[in-house]
Amino acid sequence: MTDKTGNTSKVVEQEAINFAMAKSIADGDIVNFHFLFLPYSPLREDSTEDIYSIKYSYLLPTQEEEQSPTFKSALDLVLREDIREHINEQLHKKGPIQLLSELLLALADNAVRQEKFTSASQAYELLRIRRRMQELFFEQGERELIQGNISTAVRAYRIASSLEYDYGAFPEPLPAVPRYHEHALILHAEYKTHQIECIGNLALEDFLKTAFHYLFLLPEHASKITDKPIEIQTQFLIELIQQIDPNWGQFVQHVHETIPLMQELYQELKLRMERIASGNLWEDEWDEGLDTEKFLTISELLLGRKLNNPEWWAYLKELAYEHPPSILFISRQLIGKEQEIIIPRYNMANPIVQQLNLPPLPADM
Repeated sequence: MTDKTGNTSKVVEQEAINFAMAKSIADGDIVNFHFLFLPYSPLREDSTEDIYSIKYSYLLPTQEEEQSPTFKSALDLVLREDIREHINEQLHKKGPIQLLSELLLALADNAVRQEKFTSASQAYELLRIRRRMQELFFEQGERELIQGNISTAVRAYRIASSLEYDYGAFPEPLPAVPRYHEHALILHAEYKTHQIECIGNLALEDFLKTAFHYLFLLPEHASKITDKPIEIQTQFLIELIQQIDPNWGQFVQHVHETIPLMQELYQELKLRMERIASGNLWEDEWDEGLDTEKFLTISELLLGRKLNNPEWWAYLKELAYEHPPSILFISRQLIGKEQEIIIPRYNMANPIVQQLNLPPLPADM
């Protein structure tokens, strides 16, 4: 289309608008949904951006996605005459846009199904129903627990907790997100000189409390479970760990790989302690000649890769990111006066350890 000055004006096909909107809703993606309405959105005719350019290909569905029931349902909603008219009106509007509640609700529900909880939280917050949705999911979790449906109960609790909002965030309130790498450092901030004090060796009740407070966003969320019978808490935690970390088996395999080196380390340290006790080695020279480079490999094996930074806390943070629950089954271990590693450490008598298929460890010192 050409205007009076001879310039070619941009025309955005209605199909592109429909498909892009439907995809963002089907994907439960609040960021892309908002972007489609921005002044420089490729869906706006007064924007220089082209929806069909390669850089915006992620906004349109693939042929496979077009066939999914979720996309088709979202497209049916977008194609509804009143909704289509509203979308087009907003795309031609200058200034703040008005988002339809029906679109936001569909997007939020899809986000929950796909475990995109921050996106769901933002959409529900815009609808002013986030707190109520949290309550409903917690209530569902309680009902499922009563009925013995542990897996469904855990999922409902996880959703409810993940819909939490941080009203103290700067510069504006934002969805609360798990900070496992920060909490892991807090949990392991103090070096445990007695092995019984390590998280994995705690009495079952204390272990459960520590685990729930670490894995849930807020203590009040954890308290909804810690007041249940120990048997229920145990089953709940096993399922929670497996849901949070679908690749848990990978961590278990990494633990297996550390065992030979752990045996060597314990034997070496035991020998040195015996030499100190017999007066054949000064206590302040206990690490003389110890092959620390070899035993640093334990941290590498546990994570599955080597980091440039060999410090224990660097491996701890990365492990907390890749396998959040793993932090409950490791501890710090000195391998030199100024060198530490992270090492598997837990009590095989703990039923959670057994159910999670963690292997027996070498006898500790």
